[in-house]
Amino acid sequence: MPTIYETLKQDHDKVKALLNQLIALPEDSVEEKSRLLEAIRDDLIPHSRAEEAVLYNSMRLVDESKTLAMHGYREHMEAETLLRTLQLGDKLKLNWKDTARKLKEALEHHIEDEEGEMFETAQNLFTEEEAMVMNDVFLKMKPQVQQEGFMKNTLDMVTNMMPPRLTDAVKDLVGSSRKY
Repeated sequence: MPTIYETLKQDHDKVKALLNQLIALPEDSVEEKSRLLEAIRDDLIPHSRAEEAVLYNSMRLVDESKTLAMHGYREHMEAETLLRTLQLGDKLKLNWKDTARKLKEALEHHIEDEEGEMFETAQNLFTEEEAMVMNDVFLKMKPQVQQEGFMKNTLDMVTNMMPPRLTDAVKDLVGSSRKY
């Protein structure tokens, strides 16, 4: 059974490949650009929410890794902002290639941080068995996140960044539909 680190790396490789395809598109490839942006969104958002809930929330409970987890949250927010900007690009009259390059750079930086220092720290915090359990929960959670809409995913991003004592209260208040 794989660990969460192996599965996260596979997801990272898939999103990097999609971003490379996006950057390589000619400027006037409107339909292909839309298709790739949807594919990136459909991979990135579920990955981010599940990763935050399973790995980041576990890491931030330990003082030595709290800063790393919070840095990861901020980088997720930055990447999602760039992705949403790309999705609205035609309405905003922006150069979508420049924004796509910024998204690619931001995600490559995030992945490098995560697969380096964050994974190393997590491997020192969690046993191999715990990393396998995290992987199982992560894999079950991703399809559930993908079925949820923009507002629910945004609310989850915000609640994932809250102190744990507030996260549970907010989830109780708005109701959580996820079953892990």
